[in-house]
Amino acid sequence: MKINWNSKYNTISVYSLIVICCSIIFYFIASQIGSFSEKISIAIGILYPFIIGFAIAYLLNFILKFYEVDLLGDAKWFSKLKRSHKRSIGLILTYLTAIGIGYLFIHFIVPQLMDSIMGLVNDVPMYVDTATKLFNELMNKTDLSPEYTQLIREQMDKYINFIMDFAKEIIPVVGNTVKIIASSIWNIVLGIIISVYLLIDKENFFAISRKITCALFSEKIANRIFELTHRTNETFGRFLSGKIIDSAIIGVLSFIVFSIFKMPYVLLISVIIGVTNIIPFFGPFIGAIPSFIIILFVSPAKALIFLILVFVIQQIDGNIIGPKILGDSIGISAFWILFSILVAGKFLGLVGMIIGVPVFAIIYSVIKEEVEYKLKMKNLPTETEDYMK
Repeated sequence: MKINWNSKYNTISVYSLIVICCSIIFYFIASQIGSFSEKISIAIGILYPFIIGFAIAYLLNFILKFYEVDLLGDAKWFSKLKRSHKRSIGLILTYLTAIGIGYLFIHFIVPQLMDSIMGLVNDVPMYVDTATKLFNELMNKTDLSPEYTQLIREQMDKYINFIMDFAKEIIPVVGNTVKIIASSIWNIVLGIIISVYLLIDKENFFAISRKITCALFSEKIANRIFELTHRTNETFGRFLSGKIIDSAIIGVLSFIVFSIFKMPYVLLISVIIGVTNIIPFFGPFIGAIPSFIIILFVSPAKALIFLILVFVIQQIDGNIIGPKILGDSIGISAFWILFSILVAGKFLGLVGMIIGVPVFAIIYSVIKEEVEYKLKMKNLPTETEDYMK
């Protein structure tokens, strides 16, 4: 018996069945959320090396494409080689580059960074004592009422206790970070090995994915999936690679400028500014606040100069360096950038603050296309300005 799936009641029945099944699944997940979360954690733990491998392969693919396409693509001797030989040369150059960058970072930056952190922790009590004496002298010279004086002193004591607790927690945090990295060495090694296999045969993996998609879906849906996948890859690729390059430039520029003005803990605050710059919108503020507090203990005058320098550097980044590197890779307004960072950061923390913007940009573009398609079907204008009154 042939079922007419286009009939009204059959369609309603199918949708009802899907809703009921989804509701049952949601109920079981919600009623056993603890057990479900534990199983998810176990699954993620098993797949952890593959997650690391995919992340490494995705990032190193930009370097691989640079060598295979941009640097060696026009060379006659390279074009005459077999594809496997081209890939071997590209992979060797890619991993040598990655190893070289890692070696330079570990050999030159990490030791100085650790010295700066240890020096800061050791000097905090002296800075706090000096700040307390200056504060007491200032309070003795003012004619404030005892109530206001007591209130200000209580707030100052809370601030000092916060700084002291923060200084005491730096070493355990650094130690735990090193411990986590050390315990994940085996997974990282497996991830590197997996990334090699992914990059060696990436075209074959893409072909298999396309083959499965074409088999499961109609031609129209499959083409839509391919288009969205390509758009996602382009958006993430441009954003992540651009942000990493932009943040590296800002870190180096900050180091040079802060060195010229003889700022304390130059390398530490330059790394903080460079790393937090990866986060859109909030990055400069997140990096500037702890750096300002660090410098403030050493010299209030230099702390003020630091704020001016950070403002100038961020203006250069926002108006010159950023647009040159990133271009219009996001395509959403500042409001939606702020919205995506806050929402994604709430659910995924620091990772969400980094990837939230490109994820939302993709969702935004899909919704925008669907809305404009519906408007065109109704012979209505698609420009937002046409709906302003």
